[in-house]
Amino acid sequence: MSKSSTYTELPVVKWSRHFKNVVATFMTMSKSITWPRVVLFGDSITQFSFQANGWGSEIANKLARKCDVVNRGLSGYNSRWATVVLPRIIPKRAPDASIAAVTIAFGANDCSLEDKNPQQHVPCEEYKENLKEMVKFLASAGVSNDKVILITPPPLHEEWWEKECILKGSSLNRLNSVTGQYAQACVQTASHCGVDVLDLWSLMQKDGEDFSVYLSDGLHLSDKGNQFVAEHLWRLLESRVADLPFILPYWADVDPKTPENSLL
Repeated sequence: MSKSSTYTELPVVKWSRHFKNVVATFMTMSKSITWPRVVLFGDSITQFSFQANGWGSEIANKLARKCDVVNRGLSGYNSRWATVVLPRIIPKRAPDASIAAVTIAFGANDCSLEDKNPQQHVPCEEYKENLKEMVKFLASAGVSNDKVILITPPPLHEEWWEKECILKGSSLNRLNSVTGQYAQACVQTASHCGVDVLDLWSLMQKDGEDFSVYLSDGLHLSDKGNQFVAEHLWRLLESRVADLPFILPYWADVDPKTPENSLL
């Protein structure tokens, strides 16, 4: 082969490699992977669930390589504000088949005493209507009722929470008995809407159990409380995600010589 023929062929070789790279990139993009999602929507009890030993992180660990667990917890929010922001979190477009489940956990702020904390307080009847409105909206966005789980607020340890309130310059602004009324309203709403409910307020106090072990400051969850929520929520979630496949092949099943045959 002469020098001249060598130089004329090099660009062809480079173009051939470039073309193959372009095709490979296009194929990868055209076969993008849709990861199913579990959306956790709620107040601070949801927002903090991705901390170390949190119930959200535990659920995410169980669903690794099967499903994205998306934390949409909003500390301090009540159900009134939640109805406003939910359409921005799950837009009402085409039916969203990628959502495997949605949890809705509000009430811990709604149940604030109106005279002590009017900014967060929401009347119990309105709280029920707000929950119904969120379930209704999700259905219109393609998230059917069988994918929705309502979660009640946990019980309140008044003595501990009063100390937190005093540190912030206020008096006790919640009562466990009132929290229980909102928890019962959540349970009733779930029954009315035909969705599942995780009644933390009742479960954590079942048979007179000392529920303080489940709380860190009287309102938010301790490590044991996070574990409690993760275990009970998983019992409701498991059937909804049981059929989700393991996404992308196990590493030992990938062809090392032509990995694209296994991965694309």
